[in-house]
Amino acid sequence: MVDVLELAPKSKAESSEPGDGYGPVSKALMGAAAGAVGTWALDRADWLMWKNESEEARLRTNAVRPFAEPPAHVLVSKAEKALGLEPTPEQHELAGVAVHYGIGIGPAVAYAVVRDKLPGPGPVRGLLFGFGLFLLQDEAVNAATGVGPRPDRYPWQAHARGLVSHLVYGLVTEMVLGSMDRSLRSSRGGADTGSEPQGKPRAIRR
Repeated sequence: MVDVLELAPKSKAESSEPGDGYGPVSKALMGAAAGAVGTWALDRADWLMWKNESEEARLRTNAVRPFAEPPAHVLVSKAEKALGLEPTPEQHELAGVAVHYGIGIGPAVAYAVVRDKLPGPGPVRGLLFGFGLFLLQDEAVNAATGVGPRPDRYPWQAHARGLVSHLVYGLVTEMVLGSMDRSLRSSRGGADTGSEPQGKPRAIRR
């Protein structure tokens, strides 16, 4: 039987990971989960407002949309046409939802990686994130890529619905990330309670 010296885990101060103790990959995974929840919340807000819009506004919105579909489904329709695919309506809808969630998760991953470097309280950061995404995605990129019409062709109700639903998305994404932050800090704090001083060698008998 011999005593073998083993170093205890590094303290937070000694950790090579930036920020609050977990690195970009962990933050990106957290962002993906938060973005999925945020996208779900965006859909709920969007659908609630859509149901309460006038029939005229809904008809005008669908009339100017390519294929009379939302942008994610337009992307799928274009891909299906380019590849000569003939999916069933159920397959087309499932693919559209998957692309829609991918579009929502991608920005949330980037946001999660940099959010601890952004100024302001969490809710404000989340609202600004959602607002910025609305301007970039709904009001610029969709038209530029051909998955949506020019913004001036939409009725004002469509712009209002897009703005509110993206604010909900940004706020919910930030709230989920904040909740995960608190849970991780709490679990790490509990794990450290009663442990040996970190960074010092301890003997393990084998």
